[in-house]
Amino acid sequence: MKHFALILLVFLFTNKSLFSQGCCSGGSGSPIAGGTSQGVLLKGQVEIGGNYQYSSSNKFFSGDKDTASLLKNLSSNYLYLRLAYGLTEKLTLSLEGGYFLDKTLVGLNPENIYNTKTSSGISDIIIFPRYDVYDKTDEKHHTEFTLGLGIKIPVGKYCDSTLIIDDPSIGKFYSISPPTVQPTTGSTDFIFYGFAFREYKKAKFRVFANALYVKKGWNSLGEKFGDYASVGLFAGKTFFRKLGITLQTKGEWIDKMELVPYANAALLSVEPFSTGGYKISFIPQVSYTYKSFTVFGFREIPLYQYQNGTQVGMQYFYTAGLTYRFMPAKSIWKQTKAE
Repeated sequence: MKHFALILLVFLFTNKSLFSQGCCSGGSGSPIAGGTSQGVLLKGQVEIGGNYQYSSSNKFFSGDKDTASLLKNLSSNYLYLRLAYGLTEKLTLSLEGGYFLDKTLVGLNPENIYNTKTSSGISDIIIFPRYDVYDKTDEKHHTEFTLGLGIKIPVGKYCDSTLIIDDPSIGKFYSISPPTVQPTTGSTDFIFYGFAFREYKKAKFRVFANALYVKKGWNSLGEKFGDYASVGLFAGKTFFRKLGITLQTKGEWIDKMELVPYANAALLSVEPFSTGGYKISFIPQVSYTYKSFTVFGFREIPLYQYQNGTQVGMQYFYTAGLTYRFMPAKSIWKQTKAE
């Protein structure tokens, strides 16, 4: 039961919403920037996981009021991979990263090719150690607390450009694409997180909580995207030993974007006033475990959104993935013994 919760929890916070920093202003860059959240592995245990995320929206908010849309659609298709290893019984280290198949912004007049801005490519890499500060198990319960400190390193594009004029008489002109379609923010960020877990073994029922804070850095363009914080509350139960159902309520807050005094907001396609806000979401999840494999899927449903200025909000957000855990040392020993 413990493993189901931890495997699933790996992916619950891999998506800092694509729509959390505005339409044509401060984009969130990689969803990994919102942080990852999980407990620890057994000593010597390896976990390999990946998921696919799809997001799409054309809904705009001024404050918490749904307003007229300023674009046809903002969408992304994203792949996320993770490799983790249990260094000791209490310390786990993971290496995580993502790749955007595409991030696309389509304006209100899509027949004009210059109203479509798109990008793709690798986003960020996260190095994320986690330490189990408390772990107690008896016949009825299992309780644990885990703390983590990670670093997000940008490796993808954050100043990609879009063709805006193509005229034989004057030539071609490009402008920097808005951050909402850049694969990364271009800043090195620090991730602080805590995880608490409580399992009731006989009832096959779990409750757990998560707290996350991402301290954003500055990129070379003179941009600092808003710090990010989230709190998640979960309740999960296992049916038929393999089927897991988990319900989550998540609250998120994002600070406003900052620019250095010499930065040209218009040139960077940003509007710091229309960045930041907060959101409350409900996330139903389902998973199925077979031996060492777990497949899962969930949808994030916004219950309340407040956006500073006028920004695109969350509308559709889906995730599906697979994880595999194994003990390589034991596997090698068994194979050698059989031979």
